[in-house]
Amino acid sequence: MNLIFASENVEIGTILVQLFGGLALFLFGMDQMTDALKVVAGSRMKDLLAKLTANRFSGVFAGTVVTAIIQSSSATTVLLVGFISAGLMTLRQSIGVMMGAGIGTTLTVQIIAFKITHYALVPVAIGFVMMAVARRKTVQQYGVMLMGLGLIFFGMSLMSDATRPLRSYQPFIDLMDKLESPLLGILVGTFFTALIQSSAATIGVVIALASQGLLTLEAGIALTFGANIGTTITALLASIGQPREAVQSAVLHTLYRTAGVIIWLPFVGELATAVRVISPGYPELEGAARIAAEAPRQIANAHTVFNVGNMLVFIWFVDPLVRLMNWLIPLKPVSEPAVMRPKYLDMSLIETPGLALDRVRLELGRLGNLSSEMVRAALPSIIDGSQEDLANLAAMDDNVDALHGSIVTYLGRLSQEDLLSREAAQLSDYLAIANNIENIGDMIETNLVEAGSERLRQNVQMSQSTQEVLRALHQKVAWSVETAMKAVVDADRDLAEQVMAAKLDVNRLANNASRHLADRLAADEPNRLATFRIETEIIEYLKRVYYFAKRIAKITDDADLVYRQVRLNPVKSELPVG
Repeated sequence: MNLIFASENVEIGTILVQLFGGLALFLFGMDQMTDALKVVAGSRMKDLLAKLTANRFSGVFAGTVVTAIIQSSSATTVLLVGFISAGLMTLRQSIGVMMGAGIGTTLTVQIIAFKITHYALVPVAIGFVMMAVARRKTVQQYGVMLMGLGLIFFGMSLMSDATRPLRSYQPFIDLMDKLESPLLGILVGTFFTALIQSSAATIGVVIALASQGLLTLEAGIALTFGANIGTTITALLASIGQPREAVQSAVLHTLYRTAGVIIWLPFVGELATAVRVISPGYPELEGAARIAAEAPRQIANAHTVFNVGNMLVFIWFVDPLVRLMNWLIPLKPVSEPAVMRPKYLDMSLIETPGLALDRVRLELGRLGNLSSEMVRAALPSIIDGSQEDLANLAAMDDNVDALHGSIVTYLGRLSQEDLLSREAAQLSDYLAIANNIENIGDMIETNLVEAGSERLRQNVQMSQSTQEVLRALHQKVAWSVETAMKAVVDADRDLAEQVMAAKLDVNRLANNASRHLADRLAADEPNRLATFRIETEIIEYLKRVYYFAKRIAKITDDADLVYRQVRLNPVKSELPVG
């Protein structure tokens, strides 16, 4: 069957190939630019979302800026779902960011509306040269970003050229006239956006049609309304299988956009009139020529007014919206799993290494917390516990091993991404830290638990004075582990240096304990030699635990300029010091 056929001198097949080819280039350029921006600005997105969600208005600003950076309100909302799933953000905090995301995505549409498609290949060429010549990874990523921007405009140019012959094709003109019915336009815009999962691409097609005089402002507004609803599908899909608060966020995003469309629907004519007033006009032109000249910018401005207007209306109803979500999707208590599972690791962030590495940092904090609990529980179980106490102590390492495995797997997946040199070094450091934490757990599970079991087999009773010197050493070692992990979580170089400086105190306490054991070697007590051997092993194993903590602290201290990690408000640090 011949796909290219003529109808009233219009080759429909050729038009479709060029139209969808242009759309493919548009989406590919958007994807390339977004990926590059995520790599270059990932840490900045993290900083913004961490610092600017204290209230609803700062949340709007954060959502606007982050979405302007990554060029996708859907991506921002998916990030929110992940943050809420990990407990880094509450539903209430996410609402302002969600509203800001709608505003941020209008920047893309405003850029598209500029008629600079004739120069689209210039940034493509410059970006390609930057990618091919530059040695620095950051410069290469800027090249990718520039090339992606050029491909967006080149795709727009192809779509615009493809639709030019349709200006004289009456069946298509009649179809566009039908889209002036707001409900039909909304349905078409929603379906098309849900299909390609990009509201910017949908509005890009709308602007391409408008630039040929094929689409009136009113029809463009209806399609834009539909695009705003359709873009929520991505977040809904991302919320499947997530905690209920994350599902609440995704559903609220859909309700917010849909409610905004319903509010504006009776006022499409008034919105069109207002937009015509604030947009450049070309009264010297007539008919399709005037529509082609005016409509692209008018549609972009209508999209901006729609999203800003929705934010100004709904920003005052944050608390009622939270109550509505709690009524529609009640939260349920979450039971603890039998084996520890990662809380912060989110596969949807893999393509944004800066954010993904920050999640690993927080997960390392949980892993460190587990090992710290093992260290604290170790000495009491070893010197005075039952076999059941020792078994419980050994079982604590199961959670350490499970969480360590999840972190290593996540880092392995992240290592396959295109990382900046600093991010690659950070990934290597985090892997080393995770391994050292696991070594602490293994040291306790095997060596120290075995020493405790030997005490029970030999029926050894340690003197009160020996217990006191061992407790002094144990207290310092436990402090070192906790402080080393807090240094990692908070990127605190001073704490790391304190842990390394504690080597003198640890050695002094270990030497004091060894001298005490030597003095007691001649004591008239049963099983004196067996007791001495077990007590000596405990000292040696506690020293090894400290050395693992010191290695963790040294990695943090040696990090290039010490990674500027953010203390996320909801989860500052789970580890106490001292």
